[in-house]
Amino acid sequence: MNLLNGLLGQLAENVDIENLAQKIGLSPEHVEQAVQALGVAHHEPGDTAESAAATTGLPLDKIQEIIGHIGGEGSLARFADMLKDQGGAGDLLGGLASGLLGRK
Repeated sequence: MNLLNGLLGQLAENVDIENLAQKIGLSPEHVEQAVQALGVAHHEPGDTAESAAATTGLPLDKIQEIIGHIGGEGSLARFADMLKDQGGAGDLLGGLASGLLGRK
């Protein structure tokens, strides 16, 4: 989560997973999943928000709220690029999953 918070902090002031979760009424884990899914979906064809909603099972309106809080589509594009520069969204997701499962 620290890497995601660091990247989010570069996009908008006072935006982190915990703060964002409180603002939109989701758990930090759900927000983390949504942010990761948005980073991956942005580089794929189709609607980014709809793809992230389908991936996470979260309501589309909550995904759109997250996009709004991180600064909109422009900030989402910057976030996705920064995520990709960190070794790729897939690597980040795999690393986070391994950490959560105690395999890191």
